[in-house]
Amino acid sequence: QVQLVESGGGLVQAGGSLRLSCVDSRRTFTNYAMGWFRQAPGKEREFVAGISGSGGSTKYAESVKGRFTISRDNAENTVYLQMNSLEPEDTAVYYCAASRRYSGTTDNKGAYDYWGQGTQVTVSS
Repeated sequence: QVQLVESGGGLVQAGGSLRLSCVDSRRTFTNYAMGWFRQAPGKEREFVAGISGSGGSTKYAESVKGRFTISRDNAENTVYLQMNSLEPEDTAVYYCAASRRYSGTTDNKGAYDYWGQGTQVTVSS
């Protein structure tokens, strides 16, 4: 079973950067597609970024293109989300997720089988 643990959230001023990490603490994910989602107060959980099992393909929500970068290190069972040029609109709880059915990228939250606990990102103006 995959067990995802997120870290790296915090408080940052607009224009700043954060790097989120998501590790499979049980070291069980193989070539699963991975994704990052976020949920702001009063909003539905939305797709942020996805990466294929091999790491060779990525996909981003339009709102974060050019600012966020998703990457993975399969040897370390870890997925990252580098967030640059953060804006107050990026404030949300960020979740990582793994899909055992997809090896390519997917932005469909229904395709993901395992979820982390979430980490809070707050961007001040």
